[in-house]
Amino acid sequence: LQAMGYNSARYMHTVYQVMNHAFADRDFYYGDPYFPPEEPVEGLLSKQYAKARVRKFNLKENDPKVKPGDPYRFQAGRNPYLKHLNEWGTMEEEVVESDALYAFRELEEEFFTGTTSMQTTDTEGWVVSITPSGAWIPTVIAGKTGVGLSQRAQSFVLNEKENPYNVIAPGKRPRATLTPAMALKNGKPYLSFAVQGGDTQDQNLLQFFLNMVEFDMNVQEAAEAANINSYQMYSSFGDHKKEAGRLTVQEDTPPWVIKELKEMRYKVEKRAITSGPINAIFFDWEHGSFWGGSSHHGEDYGIAW
Repeated sequence: LQAMGYNSARYMHTVYQVMNHAFADRDFYYGDPYFPPEEPVEGLLSKQYAKARVRKFNLKENDPKVKPGDPYRFQAGRNPYLKHLNEWGTMEEEVVESDALYAFRELEEEFFTGTTSMQTTDTEGWVVSITPSGAWIPTVIAGKTGVGLSQRAQSFVLNEKENPYNVIAPGKRPRATLTPAMALKNGKPYLSFAVQGGDTQDQNLLQFFLNMVEFDMNVQEAAEAANINSYQMYSSFGDHKKEAGRLTVQEDTPPWVIKELKEMRYKVEKRAITSGPINAIFFDWEHGSFWGGSSHHGEDYGIAW
Protein backbone atom coordinates (compact mmCIF):
# COMPACT_ATOMS: atom_id res chain seq x y z
CA LEU A 1 0.00 0.00 0.00
CA GLN A 2 2.83 2.41 0.80
CA ALA A 3 4.41 1.77 -2.60
CA MET A 4 1.14 2.69 -4.32
CA GLY A 5 1.22 6.18 -2.78
CA TYR A 6 -1.34 7.68 -0.43
CA ASN A 7 -4.71 8.20 -2.15
CA SER A 8 -3.33 7.48 -5.59
CA ALA A 9 -5.77 6.01 -8.11
CA ARG A 10 -4.21 2.57 -7.61
CA TYR A 11 -4.49 2.87 -3.82
CA MET A 12 -8.13 3.96 -3.98
CA HIS A 13 -8.90 1.14 -6.41
CA THR A 14 -7.29 -1.45 -4.13
CA VAL A 15 -9.13 -0.24 -1.02
CA TYR A 16 -12.39 -0.09 -3.00
CA GLN A 17 -12.00 -3.70 -4.14
CA VAL A 18 -11.20 -4.89 -0.62
CA MET A 19 -14.38 -3.19 0.59
CA ASN A 20 -16.42 -4.62 -2.31
CA HIS A 21 -15.53 -8.18 -1.37
CA ALA A 22 -15.99 -7.59 2.36
CA PHE A 23 -19.40 -5.96 1.87
CA ALA A 24 -20.53 -8.76 -0.45
CA ASP A 25 -19.78 -11.20 2.37
CA ARG A 26 -21.58 -8.94 4.83
CA ASP A 27 -24.63 -8.69 2.61
CA PHE A 28 -24.96 -12.47 2.44
CA TYR A 29 -23.67 -13.88 5.74
CA TYR A 30 -24.28 -11.30 8.48
CA GLY A 31 -27.24 -11.71 10.84
CA ASP A 32 -28.19 -12.35 14.46
CA PRO A 33 -25.74 -14.99 15.79
CA TYR A 34 -28.32 -16.14 18.35
CA PHE A 35 -30.61 -17.42 15.57
CA PRO A 36 -29.80 -20.59 13.60
CA PRO A 37 -28.09 -21.36 11.37
CA GLU A 38 -24.85 -20.16 12.90
CA GLU A 39 -22.95 -17.58 10.85
CA PRO A 40 -19.62 -18.85 9.45
CA VAL A 41 -17.56 -16.53 11.66
CA GLU A 42 -14.46 -18.74 11.78
CA GLY A 43 -14.29 -18.94 8.01
CA LEU A 44 -14.96 -15.23 7.49
CA LEU A 45 -12.09 -14.36 9.85
CA SER A 46 -9.69 -16.93 8.37
CA LYS A 47 -6.44 -15.55 6.93
CA GLN A 48 -6.60 -18.22 4.24
CA TYR A 49 -10.10 -17.08 3.25
CA ALA A 50 -8.88 -13.49 3.05
CA LYS A 51 -6.07 -14.55 0.71
CA ALA A 52 -8.55 -16.47 -1.44
CA ARG A 53 -10.73 -13.36 -1.71
CA VAL A 54 -7.77 -11.17 -2.67
CA ARG A 55 -6.98 -13.54 -5.54
CA LYS A 56 -10.42 -12.69 -6.96
CA PHE A 57 -9.55 -9.00 -7.36
CA ASN A 58 -9.56 -7.32 -10.75
CA LEU A 59 -6.40 -5.22 -10.44
CA LYS A 60 -7.06 -3.17 -13.59
CA GLU A 61 -10.65 -1.93 -13.23
CA ASN A 62 -13.71 -2.08 -11.02
CA ASP A 63 -15.67 -5.30 -11.03
CA PRO A 64 -19.40 -4.43 -10.76
CA LYS A 65 -20.40 -8.07 -10.18
CA VAL A 66 -18.40 -9.00 -7.08
CA LYS A 67 -20.14 -11.84 -5.22
CA PRO A 68 -19.83 -13.32 -1.72
CA GLY A 69 -17.30 -16.09 -1.27
CA ASP A 70 -17.75 -19.43 0.51
CA PRO A 71 -16.06 -19.22 3.96
CA TYR A 72 -17.29 -22.74 4.79
CA ARG A 73 -14.35 -24.04 2.77
CA PHE A 74 -12.14 -22.73 5.58
CA GLN A 75 -14.01 -24.11 8.57
CA ALA A 76 -16.08 -27.10 9.63
CA GLY A 77 -19.58 -27.58 8.24
CA ARG A 78 -21.33 -27.15 4.93
CA ASN A 79 -22.84 -24.00 3.46
CA PRO A 80 -26.63 -24.36 3.97
CA TYR A 81 -27.36 -21.66 1.37
CA LEU A 82 -25.04 -22.66 -1.44
CA LYS A 83 -27.88 -22.50 -3.97
CA HIS A 84 -28.62 -18.89 -3.00
CA LEU A 85 -24.92 -18.04 -3.17
CA ASN A 86 -24.75 -19.07 -6.82
CA GLU A 87 -27.82 -16.96 -7.68
CA TRP A 88 -26.96 -13.95 -5.51
CA GLY A 89 -27.08 -10.53 -7.12
CA THR A 90 -29.00 -11.57 -10.23
CA MET A 91 -32.21 -9.83 -9.14
CA GLU A 92 -30.81 -6.39 -8.36
CA GLU A 93 -31.99 -3.27 -10.18
CA GLU A 94 -29.79 -0.47 -11.43
CA VAL A 95 -30.19 2.96 -9.83
CA VAL A 96 -31.44 5.54 -12.33
CA GLU A 97 -29.87 8.99 -12.71
CA SER A 98 -32.93 10.74 -11.23
CA ASP A 99 -32.04 9.20 -7.87
CA ALA A 100 -28.74 11.08 -7.70
CA LEU A 101 -30.00 14.17 -5.83
CA TYR A 102 -31.82 12.01 -3.27
CA ALA A 103 -28.65 9.96 -2.79
CA PHE A 104 -26.62 13.12 -2.07
CA ARG A 105 -29.13 14.26 0.56
CA GLU A 106 -29.23 10.79 2.09
CA LEU A 107 -25.44 10.77 2.37
CA GLU A 108 -25.43 14.20 3.99
CA GLU A 109 -27.93 12.99 6.60
CA GLU A 110 -25.87 9.85 7.31
CA PHE A 111 -22.82 12.00 8.09
CA PHE A 112 -24.50 14.48 10.42
CA THR A 113 -27.59 12.98 12.07
CA GLY A 114 -28.85 10.05 14.05
CA THR A 115 -25.68 8.48 15.39
CA THR A 116 -23.07 9.44 17.99
CA SER A 117 -19.63 8.07 18.78
CA MET A 118 -17.78 8.26 22.09
CA GLN A 119 -14.30 7.08 23.06
CA THR A 120 -13.29 7.02 26.73
CA THR A 121 -10.30 5.81 28.69
CA ASP A 122 -8.73 6.27 32.11
CA THR A 123 -5.26 5.83 33.58
CA GLU A 124 -6.20 2.46 35.10
CA GLY A 125 -6.61 0.95 31.65
CA TRP A 126 -10.38 0.95 31.15
CA VAL A 127 -11.27 1.69 27.53
CA VAL A 128 -14.77 2.13 26.10
CA SER A 129 -15.79 2.54 22.46
CA ILE A 130 -19.50 3.27 21.89
CA THR A 131 -21.64 4.14 18.85
CA PRO A 132 -25.22 4.69 20.07
CA SER A 133 -27.83 5.11 17.34
CA GLY A 134 -31.52 4.70 16.59
CA ALA A 135 -34.89 6.42 17.09
CA TRP A 136 -33.86 9.30 14.85
CA ILE A 137 -36.54 11.57 13.37
CA PRO A 138 -38.88 10.67 11.73
CA THR A 139 -39.62 7.77 14.02
CA VAL A 140 -42.51 5.68 15.31
CA ILE A 141 -43.59 6.49 18.85
CA ALA A 142 -44.81 3.62 21.04
CA GLY A 143 -48.39 4.63 21.79
CA LYS A 144 -48.47 7.60 24.19
CA THR A 145 -45.24 6.71 25.97
CA GLY A 146 -43.02 9.15 24.08
CA VAL A 147 -40.54 6.32 23.46
CA GLY A 148 -39.19 6.22 19.93
CA LEU A 149 -38.93 2.74 18.43
CA SER A 150 -35.74 1.84 16.61
CA GLN A 151 -35.73 2.10 12.81
CA ARG A 152 -33.12 -0.67 12.62
CA ALA A 153 -35.72 -3.22 11.53
CA GLN A 154 -35.38 -1.75 8.02
CA SER A 155 -31.99 -3.49 7.83
CA PHE A 156 -33.71 -6.89 7.75
CA VAL A 157 -34.62 -8.51 4.42
CA LEU A 158 -37.82 -10.34 3.47
CA ASN A 159 -36.40 -12.46 0.66
CA GLU A 160 -34.12 -15.27 1.86
CA LYS A 161 -32.16 -15.13 -1.40
CA GLU A 162 -30.84 -11.66 -0.56
CA ASN A 163 -29.38 -12.25 2.91
CA PRO A 164 -30.47 -15.66 4.26
CA TYR A 165 -29.03 -15.07 7.75
CA ASN A 166 -30.84 -11.75 8.12
CA VAL A 167 -34.50 -12.52 7.33
CA ILE A 168 -36.90 -10.76 9.71
CA ALA A 169 -38.36 -12.91 12.51
CA PRO A 170 -39.89 -12.34 15.98
CA GLY A 171 -37.27 -11.59 18.62
CA LYS A 172 -34.47 -11.39 16.08
CA ARG A 173 -31.95 -8.57 15.90
CA PRO A 174 -31.16 -7.04 12.48
CA ARG A 175 -27.72 -6.75 10.99
CA ALA A 176 -26.33 -3.36 12.09
CA THR A 177 -23.96 -0.80 10.58
CA LEU A 178 -22.65 0.33 13.96
CA THR A 179 -18.92 -0.24 14.25
CA PRO A 180 -17.36 0.94 17.53
CA ALA A 181 -13.83 -0.38 17.24
CA MET A 182 -10.66 -1.18 19.16
CA ALA A 183 -7.27 -2.28 17.93
CA LEU A 184 -4.81 -4.11 20.18
CA LYS A 185 -1.03 -4.34 19.78
CA ASN A 186 1.13 -6.66 21.88
CA GLY A 187 -1.87 -7.35 24.10
CA LYS A 188 -2.46 -3.68 24.91
CA PRO A 189 -4.92 -1.12 23.52
CA TYR A 190 -3.48 0.60 20.44
CA LEU A 191 -6.53 2.50 19.19
CA SER A 192 -10.10 3.10 20.32
CA PHE A 193 -12.04 4.61 17.43
CA ALA A 194 -15.50 5.08 15.92
CA VAL A 195 -17.49 7.22 13.49
CA GLN A 196 -21.07 7.88 12.46
CA GLY A 197 -22.32 7.49 8.90
CA GLY A 198 -24.41 4.41 8.15
CA ASP A 199 -22.73 2.08 5.66
CA THR A 200 -19.72 4.40 5.44
CA GLN A 201 -18.61 3.60 9.00
CA ASP A 202 -16.55 0.50 8.19
CA GLN A 203 -15.09 2.28 5.18
CA ASN A 204 -14.02 5.43 7.03
CA LEU A 205 -12.57 3.50 9.97
CA LEU A 206 -10.60 1.19 7.67
CA GLN A 207 -8.99 4.19 5.98
CA PHE A 208 -8.38 5.95 9.31
CA PHE A 209 -6.60 2.81 10.57
CA LEU A 210 -4.48 2.54 7.41
CA ASN A 211 -3.59 6.24 7.67
CA MET A 212 -1.95 5.51 11.02
CA VAL A 213 -0.36 2.09 10.53
CA GLU A 214 0.67 2.42 6.85
CA PHE A 215 1.24 6.15 6.39
CA ASP A 216 2.50 7.16 9.84
CA MET A 217 -0.10 9.87 10.50
CA ASN A 218 -0.82 10.93 14.05
CA VAL A 219 -4.34 10.38 15.35
CA GLN A 220 -5.56 13.91 14.53
CA GLU A 221 -4.11 13.87 11.01
CA ALA A 222 -5.67 10.46 10.36
CA ALA A 223 -9.09 11.67 11.60
CA GLU A 224 -9.07 14.69 9.26
CA ALA A 225 -7.59 12.96 6.20
CA ALA A 226 -9.57 12.54 2.98
CA ASN A 227 -11.61 9.35 2.53
CA ILE A 228 -13.28 7.58 -0.36
CA ASN A 229 -16.72 5.98 -0.11
CA SER A 230 -18.17 3.06 -2.02
CA TYR A 231 -21.86 2.35 -2.61
CA GLN A 232 -21.26 -1.04 -4.21
CA MET A 233 -23.13 -2.82 -1.44
CA TYR A 234 -26.80 -3.22 -0.55
CA SER A 235 -27.72 -0.22 1.58
CA SER A 236 -28.72 -1.10 5.13
CA PHE A 237 -31.55 1.45 4.98
CA GLY A 238 -34.60 2.35 2.90
CA ASP A 239 -35.07 0.19 -0.16
CA HIS A 240 -31.57 -1.38 0.05
CA LYS A 241 -30.24 0.11 -3.18
CA LYS A 242 -26.87 -0.85 -4.60
CA GLU A 243 -24.80 1.40 -6.88
CA ALA A 244 -21.95 -0.46 -8.54
CA GLY A 245 -18.92 1.70 -9.33
CA ARG A 246 -20.16 4.80 -7.52
CA LEU A 247 -17.23 6.44 -5.74
CA THR A 248 -17.07 9.67 -3.76
CA VAL A 249 -13.71 11.38 -3.33
CA GLN A 250 -12.61 14.53 -1.52
CA GLU A 251 -13.03 17.64 -3.69
CA ASP A 252 -9.28 18.44 -3.66
CA THR A 253 -8.41 15.10 -5.30
CA PRO A 254 -6.10 15.91 -8.27
CA PRO A 255 -7.80 15.80 -11.70
CA TRP A 256 -5.31 13.22 -13.04
CA VAL A 257 -6.28 10.84 -10.22
CA ILE A 258 -9.98 11.30 -11.05
CA LYS A 259 -9.21 10.71 -14.74
CA GLU A 260 -7.47 7.42 -13.89
CA LEU A 261 -10.38 6.33 -11.70
CA LYS A 262 -12.87 7.01 -14.48
CA GLU A 263 -10.73 4.92 -16.84
CA MET A 264 -11.07 2.14 -14.24
CA ARG A 265 -14.86 2.26 -14.70
CA TYR A 266 -15.72 4.33 -11.62
CA LYS A 267 -18.51 6.91 -11.47
CA VAL A 268 -16.61 9.56 -9.51
CA GLU A 269 -18.25 12.28 -7.40
CA LYS A 270 -16.35 15.04 -5.62
CA ARG A 271 -17.50 16.19 -2.18
CA ALA A 272 -16.21 18.61 0.43
CA ILE A 273 -16.75 16.06 3.21
CA THR A 274 -16.20 12.35 2.63
CA SER A 275 -16.39 11.07 6.19
CA GLY A 276 -18.49 11.34 9.27
CA PRO A 277 -16.77 12.78 12.37
CA ILE A 278 -14.13 10.27 13.44
CA ASN A 279 -13.27 10.18 17.16
CA ALA A 280 -10.29 8.22 18.42
CA ILE A 281 -7.79 7.68 21.21
CA PHE A 282 -4.25 6.54 20.47
CA PHE A 283 -2.32 4.82 23.26
CA ASP A 284 1.34 5.86 23.21
CA TRP A 285 2.80 3.30 25.62
CA GLU A 286 6.39 4.24 24.71
CA HIS A 287 5.95 7.70 26.22
CA GLY A 288 3.14 6.91 28.67
CA SER A 289 0.57 9.21 27.06
CA PHE A 290 -2.84 9.14 25.38
CA TRP A 291 -3.52 11.08 22.18
CA GLY A 292 -7.07 12.08 21.30
CA GLY A 293 -8.32 12.93 17.82
CA SER A 294 -11.62 14.37 16.56
CA SER A 295 -12.18 15.24 12.93
CA HIS A 296 -13.38 18.67 11.82
CA HIS A 297 -16.44 17.22 10.04
CA GLY A 298 -18.96 17.69 12.88
CA GLU A 299 -19.50 19.06 16.37
CA ASP A 300 -16.93 16.74 17.92
CA TYR A 301 -14.20 17.48 20.43
CA GLY A 302 -11.97 15.95 23.09
CA ILE A 303 -11.94 16.41 26.86
CA ALA A 304 -9.11 15.44 29.21
CA TRP A 305 -8.59 15.87 32.94
